[in-house]
Amino acid sequence: MATETFVLPGEIIDPVSLPSHPKLPLKLGPGLRHIPPNTIAPTVAGQLCTDKRKNAVWVEFNGSRYIPTVGDLVIATIQKSSVDLYYASLSDYTPNASLPQLSFEGATKKTRPQLSSGNLVYARVTLANKHMDPELECVSSSTGKSEGLGPLTGGMLFTISLGMARRLMLPKPVEQGNLVVLDELGAQGVAFEIAVGRNGKVWVDSKNVKTTLAVGKAIVETDEKGLGVEDQKKLARKLARDL
Repeated sequence: MATETFVLPGEIIDPVSLPSHPKLPLKLGPGLRHIPPNTIAPTVAGQLCTDKRKNAVWVEFNGSRYIPTVGDLVIATIQKSSVDLYYASLSDYTPNASLPQLSFEGATKKTRPQLSSGNLVYARVTLANKHMDPELECVSSSTGKSEGLGPLTGGMLFTISLGMARRLMLPKPVEQGNLVVLDELGAQGVAFEIAVGRNGKVWVDSKNVKTTLAVGKAIVETDEKGLGVEDQKKLARKLARDL
């Protein structure tokens, strides 16, 4: 369970606020930097979040520019390919990321997916620093399984704020992010599938285009208008009635 407190850039994080785990090293996420030897300071204003179970700490902020971080799940758009690599866009302000063509479950030179410009993939960031372009994978390096990663076929892609993406990706979006619109759509009998990228992208697929557009509209409108719980429920019910 994550806890939160508001922080400003340049503040020194009180060590008491940091999680402590007997075995796991402390993991610093987006919005924080380490100043040797033991100082941790935020680089942005936002909510300082800690997860004691994972011994992780990060700052939730609604920035407009995505900065790749190792471990992030992202939705990437294929731009071009070479002999062994695909090159994919994560955002308008990020260098293209490289994705090995064999980085898919069970992929060989004969069975690897044939992706072309405009195709979408759900991937994990494996390399991210200011000196090198990002690198991605669509298979777990430890298990060899896709674990939900890989090409996204059909559906539609919508752009959302980075803050909304993080809310959608919380373990419990309803309790932790006050995000009920998708649960309410499901309660109204609307069937759909989504994939959310930390880079401010959400892919939606359903039985028909009208439903896909309705689900995407629900997410985007909740994000752009900052809708509260009751307004999210009203929006979901209205969209469901129109289907």
